[in-house]
Amino acid sequence: MEPRLVGPGPYRATRLWNEIIELFRAGMPVRKHRYRFKSYDRCFKASEAVDILHDLLGSNQNFGPEVTRDQTVKLLKKFLKNHVIEDIKGRWGREDFQDDGYLYRFPPSSPLKSYPKKPSCGKEIIKFPDWNEPKAGTSQEYIPVKSVSMNSEMWYKRHSIAIGEVPACKLVFHRELSQTNLEEIWKSMTLSQLQKVLGLDSLDEVLDARLVNSKHIVQNVYNVSKQGIVTLEDKSKELPHWILSAMKCLANWPSCSDLKQPTYAGFEKDVFKTIVDYFDQMKEPLLTFHFFDVFVSVLGLLQKHSKAVEALQISCLLLPPENRKRLQLLVRMMARISLNKDLPPLSESVRTRTLMVQAFSRCILCSNDEVDLDELLAAKLVSFLMDNFQEILSVPSALKSSVEDHVVHLQRVQIKCAKADPGATFPPPSFCHQISTDEFEYQRATGSQEPLAALLEEIVMNKEISVKDKKKKLKQFQKSYPEVYRVRFPTPETEAVLFPEKTKQKPPILMLALKKPFQPFHRTRSFRM
Repeated sequence: MEPRLVGPGPYRATRLWNEIIELFRAGMPVRKHRYRFKSYDRCFKASEAVDILHDLLGSNQNFGPEVTRDQTVKLLKKFLKNHVIEDIKGRWGREDFQDDGYLYRFPPSSPLKSYPKKPSCGKEIIKFPDWNEPKAGTSQEYIPVKSVSMNSEMWYKRHSIAIGEVPACKLVFHRELSQTNLEEIWKSMTLSQLQKVLGLDSLDEVLDARLVNSKHIVQNVYNVSKQGIVTLEDKSKELPHWILSAMKCLANWPSCSDLKQPTYAGFEKDVFKTIVDYFDQMKEPLLTFHFFDVFVSVLGLLQKHSKAVEALQISCLLLPPENRKRLQLLVRMMARISLNKDLPPLSESVRTRTLMVQAFSRCILCSNDEVDLDELLAAKLVSFLMDNFQEILSVPSALKSSVEDHVVHLQRVQIKCAKADPGATFPPPSFCHQISTDEFEYQRATGSQEPLAALLEEIVMNKEISVKDKKKKLKQFQKSYPEVYRVRFPTPETEAVLFPEKTKQKPPILMLALKKPFQPFHRTRSFRM
Protein backbone atom coordinates (compact mmCIF):
# COMPACT_ATOMS: atom_id res chain seq x y z
CA MET A 1 0.00 0.00 0.00
CA GLU A 2 1.46 3.35 -1.06
CA PRO A 3 1.15 6.39 1.24
CA ARG A 4 -0.98 9.19 -0.10
CA LEU A 5 -1.35 12.86 0.77
CA VAL A 6 -4.45 13.51 2.87
CA GLY A 7 -5.74 16.89 1.75
CA PRO A 8 -7.71 19.54 3.67
CA GLY A 9 -11.26 18.88 4.72
CA PRO A 10 -13.38 17.58 7.59
CA TYR A 11 -12.17 14.74 9.84
CA ARG A 12 -8.61 15.02 8.53
CA ALA A 13 -7.10 13.81 11.81
CA THR A 14 -9.29 10.70 11.71
CA ARG A 15 -8.44 10.08 8.07
CA LEU A 16 -4.73 10.33 8.89
CA TRP A 17 -5.15 7.95 11.83
CA ASN A 18 -6.75 5.32 9.58
CA GLU A 19 -4.11 5.91 6.90
CA ILE A 20 -1.21 5.29 9.30
CA ILE A 21 -2.84 2.17 10.75
CA GLU A 22 -3.37 0.65 7.32
CA LEU A 23 0.22 1.42 6.29
CA PHE A 24 1.59 0.04 9.56
CA ARG A 25 -0.39 -3.20 9.34
CA ALA A 26 0.66 -3.66 5.71
CA GLY A 27 4.35 -2.89 6.33
CA MET A 28 4.97 -4.56 9.71
CA PRO A 29 6.43 -8.07 9.20
CA VAL A 30 5.11 -10.73 11.59
CA ARG A 31 6.64 -14.13 12.31
CA LYS A 32 7.09 -16.73 15.02
CA HIS A 33 8.95 -15.59 18.15
CA ARG A 34 9.96 -17.32 21.39
CA TYR A 35 9.38 -15.60 24.72
CA ARG A 36 10.10 -17.28 28.08
CA PHE A 37 10.41 -20.77 26.61
CA LYS A 38 7.15 -20.45 24.65
CA SER A 39 6.55 -19.85 20.94
CA TYR A 40 4.09 -17.29 19.59
CA ASP A 41 2.96 -17.11 15.95
CA ARG A 42 2.40 -13.95 13.88
CA CYS A 43 3.85 -11.42 16.31
CA PHE A 44 6.64 -8.81 16.41
CA LYS A 45 9.03 -7.21 18.88
CA ALA A 46 8.30 -3.74 20.31
CA SER A 47 11.65 -2.39 19.10
CA GLU A 48 10.96 -3.71 15.59
CA ALA A 49 7.59 -1.93 15.60
CA VAL A 50 9.32 1.34 16.59
CA ASP A 51 11.81 0.96 13.74
CA ILE A 52 9.15 0.24 11.09
CA LEU A 53 6.70 2.94 12.22
CA HIS A 54 9.44 5.56 12.58
CA ASP A 55 10.65 4.93 9.02
CA LEU A 56 7.06 4.96 7.78
CA LEU A 57 6.25 8.31 9.40
CA GLY A 58 9.53 9.87 8.26
CA SER A 59 8.89 8.96 4.62
CA ASN A 60 5.22 9.95 4.70
CA GLN A 61 4.60 13.45 3.28
CA ASN A 62 1.78 14.01 5.78
CA PHE A 63 4.34 13.96 8.65
CA GLY A 64 7.92 14.19 7.38
CA PRO A 65 11.45 13.36 8.53
CA GLU A 66 11.29 15.51 11.67
CA VAL A 67 9.25 12.86 13.53
CA THR A 68 11.45 11.59 16.38
CA ARG A 69 11.75 8.07 17.75
CA ASP A 70 10.28 9.27 21.05
CA GLN A 71 7.18 10.55 19.22
CA THR A 72 6.92 7.18 17.48
CA VAL A 73 6.93 5.38 20.83
CA LYS A 74 4.16 7.68 22.07
CA LEU A 75 2.08 6.87 19.00
CA LEU A 76 2.55 3.12 19.60
CA LYS A 77 1.36 3.68 23.17
CA LYS A 78 -1.84 5.10 21.70
CA PHE A 79 -2.03 2.14 19.31
CA LEU A 80 -1.98 -0.17 22.32
CA LYS A 81 -4.57 1.89 24.19
CA ASN A 82 -6.97 1.90 21.20
CA HIS A 83 -6.47 -1.83 20.45
CA VAL A 84 -4.62 -1.28 17.20
CA ILE A 85 -2.12 -3.74 18.69
CA GLU A 86 -2.22 -6.03 21.72
CA ASP A 87 0.39 -7.98 23.61
CA ILE A 88 0.80 -11.70 23.07
CA LYS A 89 -1.55 -12.40 26.00
CA GLY A 90 -4.33 -10.33 24.42
CA ARG A 91 -4.03 -7.37 26.79
CA TRP A 92 -4.60 -3.79 25.63
CA GLY A 93 -6.16 -0.49 26.84
CA ARG A 94 -3.16 0.94 28.67
CA GLU A 95 -0.27 3.09 27.44
CA ASP A 96 2.53 0.89 28.83
CA PHE A 97 4.29 0.23 25.53
CA GLN A 98 8.10 0.36 25.79
CA ASP A 99 10.89 0.37 23.21
CA ASP A 100 12.14 -3.11 24.16
CA GLY A 101 11.93 -6.76 23.12
CA TYR A 102 8.43 -7.51 24.38
CA LEU A 103 6.11 -9.19 21.87
CA TYR A 104 2.95 -7.71 20.35
CA ARG A 105 0.50 -8.73 17.64
CA PHE A 106 -2.39 -7.36 15.60
CA PRO A 107 -5.92 -8.14 16.83
CA PRO A 108 -8.33 -9.84 14.41
CA SER A 109 -10.89 -7.00 14.59
CA SER A 110 -10.59 -3.86 12.50
CA PRO A 111 -8.95 -1.00 14.44
CA LEU A 112 -10.01 1.75 12.02
CA LYS A 113 -12.05 4.65 13.35
CA SER A 114 -15.38 5.55 11.80
CA TYR A 115 -16.49 9.11 11.13
CA PRO A 116 -19.70 10.58 9.79
CA LYS A 117 -19.79 10.99 6.05
CA LYS A 118 -19.87 14.51 4.76
CA PRO A 119 -23.37 15.31 3.47
CA SER A 120 -23.53 16.08 -0.21
CA CYS A 121 -24.43 19.71 -0.69
CA GLY A 122 -23.92 22.48 -3.18
CA LYS A 123 -21.20 25.05 -2.89
CA GLU A 124 -21.92 27.34 0.05
CA ILE A 125 -21.71 31.05 -0.65
CA ILE A 126 -20.53 33.17 2.26
CA LYS A 127 -23.13 35.91 2.67
CA PHE A 128 -22.18 39.57 2.68
CA PRO A 129 -23.73 41.94 5.23
CA ASP A 130 -26.53 44.31 4.29
CA TRP A 131 -25.96 48.04 3.93
CA ASN A 132 -28.43 48.89 6.67
CA GLU A 133 -27.56 48.83 10.34
CA PRO A 134 -27.93 45.35 11.88
CA LYS A 135 -30.51 44.75 14.53
CA ALA A 136 -29.43 44.61 18.15
CA GLY A 137 -27.82 41.36 19.14
CA THR A 138 -26.82 40.32 15.61
CA SER A 139 -23.29 41.70 15.44
CA GLN A 140 -21.83 38.16 15.30
CA GLU A 141 -24.34 36.82 12.77
CA TYR A 142 -24.56 37.27 9.05
CA ILE A 143 -26.84 40.12 8.04
CA PRO A 144 -29.24 39.03 5.27
CA VAL A 145 -29.13 40.75 1.90
CA LYS A 146 -32.40 41.82 0.32
CA SER A 147 -32.44 40.81 -3.32
CA VAL A 148 -34.26 42.48 -6.21
CA SER A 149 -36.07 40.62 -8.99
CA MET A 150 -34.92 42.12 -12.25
CA ASN A 151 -38.02 42.35 -14.44
CA SER A 152 -38.12 44.22 -17.72
CA GLU A 153 -39.26 47.44 -16.05
CA MET A 154 -36.38 47.39 -13.60
CA TRP A 155 -33.96 46.62 -16.41
CA TYR A 156 -35.41 49.47 -18.46
CA LYS A 157 -34.96 51.86 -15.58
CA ARG A 158 -31.39 50.75 -14.89
CA HIS A 159 -30.53 51.26 -18.58
CA SER A 160 -32.40 54.54 -18.80
CA ILE A 161 -29.26 56.50 -19.57
CA ALA A 162 -28.55 54.36 -22.61
CA ILE A 163 -32.01 54.95 -24.07
CA GLY A 164 -32.41 58.57 -23.10
CA GLU A 165 -34.73 58.43 -20.06
CA VAL A 166 -32.45 60.12 -17.52
CA PRO A 167 -35.17 62.00 -15.57
CA ALA A 168 -36.62 58.65 -14.39
CA CYS A 169 -33.61 58.04 -12.10
CA LYS A 170 -31.83 60.00 -9.41
CA LEU A 171 -28.44 59.98 -7.67
CA VAL A 172 -28.35 58.62 -4.14
CA PHE A 173 -25.51 59.44 -1.73
CA HIS A 174 -25.04 56.62 0.80
CA ARG A 175 -24.28 57.35 4.40
CA GLU A 176 -21.00 56.22 5.90
CA LEU A 177 -20.55 52.59 6.96
CA SER A 178 -20.66 52.00 10.68
CA GLN A 179 -17.94 50.15 12.57
CA THR A 180 -20.24 47.13 12.84
CA ASN A 181 -20.75 47.14 9.06
CA LEU A 182 -16.99 47.18 8.49
CA GLU A 183 -16.42 44.34 10.94
CA GLU A 184 -19.07 42.13 9.34
CA ILE A 185 -17.68 42.82 5.86
CA TRP A 186 -14.24 41.75 7.07
CA LYS A 187 -15.64 38.58 8.61
CA SER A 188 -17.63 37.62 5.51
CA MET A 189 -14.85 38.21 3.02
CA THR A 190 -12.20 36.58 5.24
CA LEU A 191 -14.21 33.38 5.63
CA SER A 192 -15.06 33.37 1.94
CA GLN A 193 -11.39 33.63 0.98
CA LEU A 194 -10.43 30.91 3.49
CA GLN A 195 -13.03 28.59 1.99
CA LYS A 196 -11.66 29.30 -1.48
CA VAL A 197 -8.02 28.66 -0.53
CA LEU A 198 -8.86 25.41 1.26
CA GLY A 199 -10.86 24.29 -1.76
CA LEU A 200 -13.89 23.28 0.31
CA ASP A 201 -17.55 23.44 -0.65
CA SER A 202 -18.37 24.56 2.88
CA LEU A 203 -16.55 25.54 6.08
CA ASP A 204 -19.24 24.00 8.26
CA GLU A 205 -17.34 20.77 8.94
CA VAL A 206 -14.10 22.49 9.99
CA LEU A 207 -15.29 25.76 11.52
CA ASP A 208 -18.29 27.15 13.37
CA ALA A 209 -18.63 30.63 11.88
CA ARG A 210 -20.60 31.80 14.92
CA LEU A 211 -17.43 31.51 17.00
CA VAL A 212 -15.51 33.85 14.71
CA ASN A 213 -15.35 37.30 16.29
CA SER A 214 -15.34 39.99 13.60
CA LYS A 215 -13.77 42.51 16.02
CA HIS A 216 -10.74 40.26 16.40
CA ILE A 217 -10.14 40.24 12.65
CA VAL A 218 -10.25 44.03 12.36
CA GLN A 219 -7.96 44.50 15.38
CA ASN A 220 -5.44 41.98 14.01
CA VAL A 221 -5.35 43.83 10.68
CA TYR A 222 -5.16 47.47 11.79
CA ASN A 223 -3.79 47.49 15.37
CA VAL A 224 -0.20 46.57 14.60
CA SER A 225 3.21 48.04 15.40
CA LYS A 226 5.92 48.95 12.90
CA GLN A 227 7.35 45.46 13.37
CA GLY A 228 3.96 43.91 12.46
CA ILE A 229 3.20 42.78 16.03
CA VAL A 230 -0.38 43.18 17.27
CA THR A 231 -0.91 45.97 19.80
CA LEU A 232 -3.46 45.14 22.47
CA GLU A 233 -6.12 47.56 23.68
CA ASP A 234 -6.40 45.71 26.99
CA LYS A 235 -2.91 45.92 28.52
CA SER A 236 -3.82 43.39 31.23
CA LYS A 237 -3.63 40.66 28.56
CA GLU A 238 0.00 41.39 27.73
CA LEU A 239 2.71 38.83 28.52
CA PRO A 240 4.35 39.41 31.93
CA HIS A 241 7.46 41.52 31.75
CA TRP A 242 9.67 38.78 33.19
CA ILE A 243 8.59 36.34 30.46
CA LEU A 244 9.24 38.94 27.76
CA SER A 245 12.68 39.57 29.23
CA ALA A 246 13.46 35.85 29.26
CA MET A 247 12.31 35.43 25.66
CA LYS A 248 14.37 38.41 24.49
CA CYS A 249 17.39 37.04 26.35
CA LEU A 250 17.42 33.74 24.46
CA ALA A 251 16.35 35.26 21.15
CA ASN A 252 19.22 37.81 21.28
CA TRP A 253 21.82 35.65 23.03
CA PRO A 254 24.48 36.50 24.13
CA SER A 255 23.13 40.07 24.40
CA CYS A 256 20.81 39.97 27.43
CA SER A 257 20.23 43.67 28.01
CA ASP A 258 17.00 43.15 29.97
CA LEU A 259 18.60 40.86 32.54
CA LYS A 260 20.68 42.71 35.13
CA GLN A 261 21.62 39.69 37.26
CA PRO A 262 24.87 37.89 36.43
CA THR A 263 24.77 34.69 34.41
CA TYR A 264 26.22 31.31 35.38
CA ALA A 265 26.92 27.94 33.79
CA GLY A 266 23.64 26.47 32.59
CA PHE A 267 21.89 29.84 32.95
CA GLU A 268 20.41 29.64 29.44
CA LYS A 269 18.85 26.23 30.21
CA ASP A 270 17.11 27.59 33.30
CA VAL A 271 15.78 30.56 31.33
CA PHE A 272 14.48 28.22 28.64
CA LYS A 273 12.79 25.99 31.24
CA THR A 274 11.09 29.06 32.74
CA ILE A 275 9.62 29.97 29.34
CA VAL A 276 8.48 26.39 28.68
CA ASP A 277 6.81 26.12 32.10
CA TYR A 278 4.92 29.38 31.56
CA PHE A 279 3.44 28.34 28.23
CA ASP A 280 2.71 24.80 29.44
CA GLN A 281 0.41 26.09 32.17
CA MET A 282 -1.96 27.78 29.68
CA LYS A 283 -5.46 26.30 29.73
CA GLU A 284 -5.90 26.62 25.98
CA PRO A 285 -3.40 26.51 23.08
CA LEU A 286 -2.58 29.70 21.24
CA LEU A 287 -4.45 28.55 18.12
CA THR A 288 -7.47 27.80 20.38
CA PHE A 289 -9.58 24.65 20.55
CA HIS A 290 -12.24 26.15 18.26
CA PHE A 291 -9.88 26.43 15.29
CA PHE A 292 -8.12 23.06 15.66
CA ASP A 293 -9.84 21.50 12.63
CA VAL A 294 -9.09 24.55 10.49
CA PHE A 295 -5.35 24.37 11.12
CA VAL A 296 -5.29 20.59 10.69
CA SER A 297 -6.98 21.09 7.31
CA VAL A 298 -4.30 23.62 6.33
CA LEU A 299 -1.67 20.90 6.90
CA GLY A 300 -3.04 19.19 3.80
CA LEU A 301 -1.75 22.10 1.72
CA LEU A 302 1.88 22.06 2.85
CA GLN A 303 2.95 20.54 -0.47
CA LYS A 304 1.65 23.73 -2.12
CA HIS A 305 3.81 26.28 -0.32
CA SER A 306 2.09 29.50 -1.44
CA LYS A 307 -1.41 28.19 -0.73
CA ALA A 308 -0.39 26.89 2.69
CA VAL A 309 1.11 30.26 3.61
CA GLU A 310 -2.03 32.12 2.46
CA ALA A 311 -4.33 29.72 4.32
CA LEU A 312 -2.33 30.14 7.54
CA GLN A 313 -2.24 33.93 7.10
CA ILE A 314 -6.03 34.03 6.92
CA SER A 315 -6.57 31.47 9.69
CA CYS A 316 -4.31 33.37 12.10
CA LEU A 317 -6.42 36.50 11.56
CA LEU A 318 -9.30 34.70 13.30
CA LEU A 319 -7.37 34.39 16.57
CA PRO A 320 -8.00 36.64 19.57
CA PRO A 321 -5.47 39.52 19.41
CA GLU A 322 -3.72 38.44 22.61
CA ASN A 323 -3.24 34.91 21.22
CA ARG A 324 -1.96 36.24 17.91
CA LYS A 325 0.57 38.49 19.65
CA ARG A 326 1.85 35.68 21.88
CA LEU A 327 2.13 33.41 18.84
CA GLN A 328 4.11 36.07 16.96
CA LEU A 329 6.55 36.58 19.83
CA LEU A 330 6.92 32.87 20.63
CA VAL A 331 7.49 31.62 17.08
CA ARG A 332 9.92 34.46 16.36
CA MET A 333 11.89 33.49 19.48
CA MET A 334 11.88 29.79 18.48
CA ALA A 335 13.16 30.58 14.99
CA ARG A 336 15.96 32.82 16.31
CA ILE A 337 17.06 30.29 18.91
CA SER A 338 17.18 27.54 16.27
CA LEU A 339 19.49 29.65 14.07
CA ASN A 340 21.63 31.12 16.85
CA LYS A 341 25.03 29.42 16.70
CA ASP A 342 26.30 31.42 19.69
CA LEU A 343 23.71 29.90 22.02
CA PRO A 344 24.99 26.84 23.90
CA PRO A 345 23.00 23.60 23.34
CA LEU A 346 19.86 23.53 25.46
CA SER A 347 19.77 19.72 25.45
CA GLU A 348 22.46 17.07 25.41
CA SER A 349 20.50 14.56 23.32
CA VAL A 350 18.20 16.60 21.04
CA ARG A 351 19.02 19.17 18.40
CA THR A 352 17.95 22.73 19.25
CA ARG A 353 15.35 22.92 16.44
CA THR A 354 13.81 19.59 17.42
CA LEU A 355 13.75 20.72 21.04
CA MET A 356 11.85 23.88 20.08
CA VAL A 357 9.20 21.84 18.26
CA GLN A 358 8.84 19.30 21.07
CA ALA A 359 8.73 21.93 23.82
CA PHE A 360 6.14 24.30 22.32
CA SER A 361 4.04 22.35 19.79
CA ARG A 362 1.38 21.37 22.31
CA CYS A 363 0.94 24.92 23.64
CA ILE A 364 0.46 26.10 20.05
CA LEU A 365 -1.91 23.43 18.68
CA CYS A 366 -3.87 20.65 20.37
CA SER A 367 -7.44 19.43 20.51
CA ASN A 368 -9.89 19.83 23.37
CA ASP A 369 -10.88 16.20 22.84
CA GLU A 370 -8.39 13.36 22.79
CA VAL A 371 -6.96 13.15 19.29
CA ASP A 372 -4.42 10.41 18.80
CA LEU A 373 -2.30 12.24 16.23
CA ASP A 374 -2.50 15.78 17.59
CA GLU A 375 1.13 15.76 18.78
CA LEU A 376 2.47 14.74 15.36
CA LEU A 377 0.15 17.18 13.59
CA ALA A 378 1.19 20.00 15.91
CA ALA A 379 4.87 19.25 15.33
CA LYS A 380 4.34 19.40 11.56
CA LEU A 381 2.53 22.75 11.78
CA VAL A 382 5.02 24.31 14.19
CA SER A 383 7.95 23.34 11.95
CA PHE A 384 6.28 25.08 9.01
CA LEU A 385 5.51 28.13 11.17
CA MET A 386 9.13 28.46 12.24
CA ASP A 387 10.34 28.35 8.63
CA ASN A 388 7.80 30.89 7.34
CA PHE A 389 6.76 32.93 10.38
CA GLN A 390 7.44 36.34 8.84
CA GLU A 391 5.01 35.71 5.97
CA ILE A 392 2.40 33.73 7.90
CA LEU A 393 2.09 36.13 10.83
CA SER A 394 1.81 39.24 8.66
CA VAL A 395 -1.45 40.75 7.39
CA PRO A 396 -2.41 39.28 3.98
CA SER A 397 -2.14 42.26 1.66
CA ALA A 398 -4.33 40.80 -1.09
CA LEU A 399 -7.24 40.22 1.29
CA LYS A 400 -6.83 43.66 2.85
CA SER A 401 -6.90 45.37 -0.57
CA SER A 402 -9.93 43.35 -1.63
CA VAL A 403 -11.93 44.29 1.47
CA GLU A 404 -10.97 47.96 1.30
CA ASP A 405 -11.89 48.12 -2.41
CA HIS A 406 -15.26 46.58 -1.61
CA VAL A 407 -15.89 49.15 1.12
CA VAL A 408 -15.04 51.99 -1.28
CA HIS A 409 -17.44 50.47 -3.82
CA LEU A 410 -20.25 50.49 -1.27
CA GLN A 411 -19.64 54.15 -0.44
CA ARG A 412 -19.78 55.39 -4.02
CA VAL A 413 -22.69 57.40 -5.41
CA GLN A 414 -25.26 55.06 -6.94
CA ILE A 415 -28.16 55.54 -9.34
CA LYS A 416 -31.63 54.56 -8.14
CA CYS A 417 -34.92 54.67 -9.98
CA ALA A 418 -38.03 56.44 -8.79
CA LYS A 419 -40.28 53.38 -9.06
CA ALA A 420 -37.72 50.95 -7.63
CA ASP A 421 -37.90 49.73 -4.07
CA PRO A 422 -36.02 52.42 -2.10
CA GLY A 423 -34.83 49.86 0.43
CA ALA A 424 -33.67 47.36 -2.16
CA THR A 425 -30.02 46.56 -2.30
CA PHE A 426 -28.36 44.65 -5.05
CA PRO A 427 -26.21 41.77 -3.81
CA PRO A 428 -22.53 42.71 -3.63
CA PRO A 429 -20.02 40.85 -5.75
CA SER A 430 -19.01 37.40 -4.53
CA PHE A 431 -16.04 35.25 -5.35
CA CYS A 432 -16.28 33.45 -8.67
CA HIS A 433 -16.00 29.78 -9.45
CA GLN A 434 -14.80 28.20 -12.67
CA ILE A 435 -17.34 27.17 -15.33
CA SER A 436 -17.04 25.24 -18.56
CA THR A 437 -16.44 26.91 -21.94
CA ASP A 438 -19.88 25.86 -23.21
CA GLU A 439 -21.59 27.35 -20.17
CA PHE A 440 -19.64 30.58 -20.59
CA GLU A 441 -20.65 30.88 -24.24
CA TYR A 442 -24.27 30.19 -23.34
CA GLN A 443 -24.26 32.81 -20.56
CA ARG A 444 -22.60 35.35 -22.80
CA ALA A 445 -25.18 34.77 -25.51
CA THR A 446 -28.29 34.64 -23.33
CA GLY A 447 -27.39 36.39 -20.08
CA SER A 448 -27.96 39.94 -21.33
CA GLN A 449 -30.12 39.20 -24.37
CA GLU A 450 -33.24 38.02 -22.57
CA PRO A 451 -33.85 41.12 -20.41
CA LEU A 452 -33.16 43.39 -23.39
CA ALA A 453 -35.52 41.38 -25.59
CA ALA A 454 -38.18 41.67 -22.89
CA LEU A 455 -37.61 45.41 -22.71
CA LEU A 456 -37.95 45.74 -26.49
CA GLU A 457 -41.14 43.71 -26.49
CA GLU A 458 -42.58 45.93 -23.76
CA ILE A 459 -41.89 49.01 -25.86
CA VAL A 460 -43.53 47.36 -28.88
CA MET A 461 -46.66 46.31 -26.98
CA ASN A 462 -47.10 49.54 -25.03
CA LYS A 463 -50.31 51.15 -26.26
CA GLU A 464 -50.18 54.10 -23.90
CA ILE A 465 -47.48 55.98 -25.77
CA SER A 466 -48.01 57.72 -29.07
CA VAL A 467 -46.72 56.35 -32.35
CA LYS A 468 -44.20 59.17 -32.55
CA ASP A 469 -42.74 58.43 -29.09
CA LYS A 470 -42.72 54.71 -29.80
CA LYS A 471 -40.75 55.23 -33.02
CA LYS A 472 -38.32 57.47 -31.13
CA LYS A 473 -37.73 54.86 -28.41
CA LEU A 474 -37.32 52.09 -30.94
CA LYS A 475 -34.80 54.13 -32.87
CA GLN A 476 -32.82 54.78 -29.66
CA PHE A 477 -32.98 51.09 -28.76
CA GLN A 478 -31.80 50.07 -32.23
CA LYS A 479 -28.84 52.39 -31.90
CA SER A 480 -27.87 51.07 -28.44
CA TYR A 481 -28.58 47.34 -28.97
CA PRO A 482 -28.53 46.61 -32.71
CA GLU A 483 -28.18 42.82 -32.32
CA VAL A 484 -31.22 42.46 -30.09
CA TYR A 485 -33.20 44.74 -32.36
CA ARG A 486 -32.20 42.72 -35.42
CA VAL A 487 -33.50 39.52 -33.84
CA ARG A 488 -36.92 41.08 -33.23
CA PHE A 489 -37.07 42.87 -36.59
CA PRO A 490 -34.91 40.85 -39.03
CA THR A 491 -36.31 42.59 -42.13
CA PRO A 492 -37.79 45.99 -42.89
CA GLU A 493 -41.08 44.23 -43.62
CA THR A 494 -41.36 42.94 -40.04
CA GLU A 495 -40.75 46.44 -38.77
CA ALA A 496 -43.30 47.88 -41.19
CA VAL A 497 -45.98 45.57 -39.82
CA LEU A 498 -45.74 47.43 -36.53
CA PHE A 499 -46.61 50.71 -38.21
CA PRO A 500 -48.88 49.91 -41.19
CA GLU A 501 -49.33 52.72 -43.67
CA LYS A 502 -52.83 54.16 -43.73
CA THR A 503 -54.56 54.17 -47.21
CA LYS A 504 -54.98 57.73 -48.41
CA GLN A 505 -58.60 58.50 -49.36
CA LYS A 506 -59.29 61.02 -52.13
CA PRO A 507 -61.16 64.06 -50.91
CA PRO A 508 -64.81 64.09 -52.09
CA ILE A 509 -65.64 66.15 -55.20
CA LEU A 510 -67.27 69.34 -54.22
CA MET A 511 -70.58 69.83 -56.02
CA LEU A 512 -71.16 73.34 -57.05
CA ALA A 513 -74.39 74.59 -55.68
CA LEU A 514 -76.71 75.56 -58.52
CA LYS A 515 -79.12 78.35 -58.09
CA LYS A 516 -81.74 76.57 -60.17
CA PRO A 517 -82.79 73.02 -59.86
CA PHE A 518 -81.27 70.59 -62.29
CA GLN A 519 -83.00 70.47 -65.61
CA PRO A 520 -82.49 68.06 -68.48
CA PHE A 521 -80.20 69.16 -71.27
CA HIS A 522 -81.78 70.48 -74.43
CA ARG A 523 -79.87 71.01 -77.62
CA THR A 524 -80.29 74.55 -78.83
CA ARG A 525 -79.34 76.21 -81.99
CA SER A 526 -77.33 79.31 -82.08
CA PHE A 527 -78.51 82.10 -84.26
CA ARG A 528 -76.09 84.41 -85.79
CA MET A 529 -77.08 87.93 -85.82
